[in-house]
Amino acid sequence: MGMKPLAALFFAALAVLPLTAAAQSRPGEVVQLEVLDGGMTARGTYLAAFRLTLADGWKTYWRAPGDAGIPPQVIWSGKGNVGAVSMSWPTPHVFEQGGYRSIGYTRQVVLPVEITPRREGGDLRLSGTLELGVCSDICVPATLDFDHVADLKAGRHPAIAAALANLPYTAKEGRVSAARCRLSPSKDGMRLTATLDMPSAGAPETVVVEPGAPTLWASETKTTRKGGTLVAEADLVSADGKPFALDRSALRFTVLGQKHAVDIRGCTAD
Repeated sequence: MGMKPLAALFFAALAVLPLTAAAQSRPGEVVQLEVLDGGMTARGTYLAAFRLTLADGWKTYWRAPGDAGIPPQVIWSGKGNVGAVSMSWPTPHVFEQGGYRSIGYTRQVVLPVEITPRREGGDLRLSGTLELGVCSDICVPATLDFDHVADLKAGRHPAIAAALANLPYTAKEGRVSAARCRLSPSKDGMRLTATLDMPSAGAPETVVVEPGAPTLWASETKTTRKGGTLVAEADLVSADGKPFALDRSALRFTVLGQKHAVDIRGCTAD
């Protein structure tokens, strides 16, 4: 396996470094951040969201951004009664440019966030920074600060509801009857062949593989379909270049089709 994607990330990082100051001095010209209130849930958690509005011609990235991209990352201040946090990711778009594939959003995206307060009955203040990459003809990193006192009496927010309605289907909803994986040695790590028994999500279909471990990287997939079976092949590489064990239950496959997307967790041995 060639290391083209990893090299692309390296050189992309070098390309954006001189532009960091420019991006941070006028972030409002490229991307704007707003914190939305969604109120308390029946589980006692609080529902909020980050709404990112991008300038025309700009895009930002999904949690698995593809060959060259920076996924949004929230760095919480550690204050404000914020405990456990879970972010949801609406169905992204696939972009092909310059021989590389990236996964992300244009114009506007709402990222729902479910927060478990550390203390029941206390105020909730959402503060920290959101780090992300934004791209047009050039790519730049952006750091956006937020400091928002949650409205605990807020009701259902239409934009948050719409974002949650646009999540990928679960495997059950996507009528996935089986997900099987075969592993074989490759030059730099392992070759993964995933066989997914499921109806079409709408051609063309792109499968994104997430290895489930921060030290592992998955290449862009080669995807083929024959009837009710979708086959995705990818190379898995360890960051340190050493041999590694793979937990099949931690693998995550997202099928991005023209009609809908499907989120598949884990696979059995093939």
